[in-house]
Amino acid sequence: MGRNSRTYSSQTLQAIKIFASQIKVARKKRRWSEAELAERAGTTRPTIRRIEQGSPTTELGLYFEIALLLGVCLFEEDSEKLAAIQDNLNLQLALLPKRIDVESKEVFDDF
Repeated sequence: MGRNSRTYSSQTLQAIKIFASQIKVARKKRRWSEAELAERAGTTRPTIRRIEQGSPTTELGLYFEIALLLGVCLFEEDSEKLAAIQDNLNLQLALLPKRIDVESKEVFDDF
């Protein structure tokens, strides 16, 4: 069976393209070939090519790992600041409901 095709918004595709370009620029500034980056990342050269072209179907974790190898800043470079952001998000999640129940409201349409 073939893969299910998925439609992505133009904003999502643009964000991926920007991220892909940041990765490609960082690789070239380090003067690493696609093959060298692939070896360092534990993947293949065609996968690096897909990432640098902005393929939305390539693993997000691989994008992040390659960005880290190349020094592309994702959110925050300081691990203490990242931990603080995560702590804040965990606090917000603790205050929000564990599950969201969809209420079915009966519509009053007897005029």
